[in-house]
Amino acid sequence: MTLHRLLSLAAAGAFVFAVASTAAAQTAPARSAASAKATKAWTPPRTGWGDPDLQGSYNNTDESGTPFERPAEFAGKRLEDITPAELDKVIEARNARKREVAPGLGGRETGAGLIHWFEDYNSKNSRAWLVTDPQDGKVPPQTDEARQRAAAAAAKRRGGNGFDIGPFDGPEDLSLYDRCISRGIPGSMMPAIYGNSYQIVQGPGFVAIRYEMVHETRIIPLDGRPHVGKSIETYMGDARGHWEGDTLVVETTNFIEQAAFRGASKNLKLTERFKPIGPKTIDWSATLDDGRTWTRPWTFAMSLTKDETQPVFEYACHEGNYGLQAILSAARSEEKKQ
Repeated sequence: MTLHRLLSLAAAGAFVFAVASTAAAQTAPARSAASAKATKAWTPPRTGWGDPDLQGSYNNTDESGTPFERPAEFAGKRLEDITPAELDKVIEARNARKREVAPGLGGRETGAGLIHWFEDYNSKNSRAWLVTDPQDGKVPPQTDEARQRAAAAAAKRRGGNGFDIGPFDGPEDLSLYDRCISRGIPGSMMPAIYGNSYQIVQGPGFVAIRYEMVHETRIIPLDGRPHVGKSIETYMGDARGHWEGDTLVVETTNFIEQAAFRGASKNLKLTERFKPIGPKTIDWSATLDDGRTWTRPWTFAMSLTKDETQPVFEYACHEGNYGLQAILSAARSEEKKQ
């Protein structure tokens, strides 16, 4: 554990927020012909029982700052059209913006803005944007039902713009993330300003994934068992996995709607692919299929980097969540003044 990482986590209370925003296995082009050749020739090791061995600590801090959808500057282009030189140029511009705003994050008053406290201020993004399908890099339009659900949720938050604004009558009025309960899946895999580590552990017939952010763990059976009944819903959903060659494919259903990604319904089917492409790199993609929310399935992807110097660190969210208590206490104080 580096001092850099410990300092970043220590500053978490001052700036808890996310930075980032059908070829399910489609990926961005390699950075060079040499790296492409090396990736093609690489074969992952095997576990003692014969499965591809993906085990280890991974981190996706380098994906921080990557636009979720295709930015306007690349209008008309596909991911494979972006040259390594173009990508390097845009990455430097993104990092320059981070360095510019970092002193104000958390406030100079708190001392939380020192640049070396930030895990992501010098990220090396693997691609120009995250959405890989459709090829225009845009999330498909929402259905009328989805827009109505979003409006109802915004009205409940009283903000109307997707953020928790309040006033709040109780903890249930705030998001699951604010309450230290869950960021859901794939929300817990998305890069943020800190807490971007994951651990993959394997055993015969099972894969487990631990997420640093909110400290959740998924147990993924590989034995072909069916999903649980529709009446059972969880924050992380019900996962089932299998191997397609060296790629781990995980299908997850049975989400609690409150935790479903980007306003999806409880009917969401999430299909993830963990494709090892080098000794230290997994290409991870997520395909979201929910006809009640989007007009068609869509996919986004990013790289996970193996780094045993960045293991999952304790995420003491509940112990340090004084913000929630203070928010509710202040709301009650304001009510007494009326």
